Amino acid sequence: MAHNPKPERGPFRTHDIAPGDRHELSRGNAIYCGPTGGAGARGTGYGFELLDSDPAVESAGVDAGFAPSDDTLRSPDVSVGVPDQPGWIKGAPPLALEYAGTGQDEASLQSKIVDLLEAGTRWVWVVRLVGPRRVEVYEQGKEPVVRGVGDELLAPGVLQNPVRAEALWDRKAAHEGTLRNLLQRAGYESLEAIREEGREEGREEGREEGREEGRAAALLDVLEARGFTVPEDLRSRVLACRDATLLDTWLRRGVTEASLDAVFATPPGASPR
Repeated sequence: MAHNPKPERGPFRTHDIAPGDRHELSRGNAIYCGPTGGAGARGTGYGFELLDSDPAVESAGVDAGFAPSDDTLRSPDVSVGVPDQPGWIKGAPPLALEYAGTGQDEASLQSKIVDLLEAGTRWVWVVRLVGPRRVEVYEQGKEPVVRGVGDELLAPGVLQNPVRAEALWDRKAAHEGTLRNLLQRAGYESLEAIREEGREEGREEGREEGREEGRAAALLDVLEARGFTVPEDLRSRVLACRDATLLDTWLRRGVTEASLDAVFATPPGASPR
């Protein structure tokens, strides 16, 4: 369990902190939170896309402010259970993710873990970016558990899928986990399941293009799951495509890119299809 002596109660309250302020509160004491370094910023992006895309998660957020009381305000790097509403969020997230890199104030981090767990957070995952990369799992009343490369992190009742520890800092692993989540949201168990569906359609219909049709349908489902509105002309282009390699490229981009233009961008020197 996290260990940290509680400070004397300070004079500040949550109404003293404005959105965008670089301070959190612990028992009325203001705690400065500086900008994030490169490794932490990248990791935060990977952590958010993994947690937010999990089929069981309705919402997640970055640096969301949770106020379990009028003198405590905590903003995990990534948290599950972030409502679409203004102002500080009452209570605590069921799952919080923190990245600890160079210059991390360990006493401040332990204080934050204690505040979150005491407020009702079930798990705090701390990704250690200094030394061998690993994840410390904190639960109320238990000693922390360390997970490394190849280990899985579980949050039953909050996440549907396990998270590979390295997916919280490794780009390729993060994208693989996010793709799995988005495909499941669209009704597919995995990328291989899409390919098998396409093969089956091809066998049933006696047409080779059955596989490509399965990929095209999966791509459109993934884009819809991410909230994109696909214009009819673009939808027709996707459904008419019979290039399996190109469809796979679009599908992988569909998981990570921020716009439809980026998903369907033509590489320099290549001819548009």
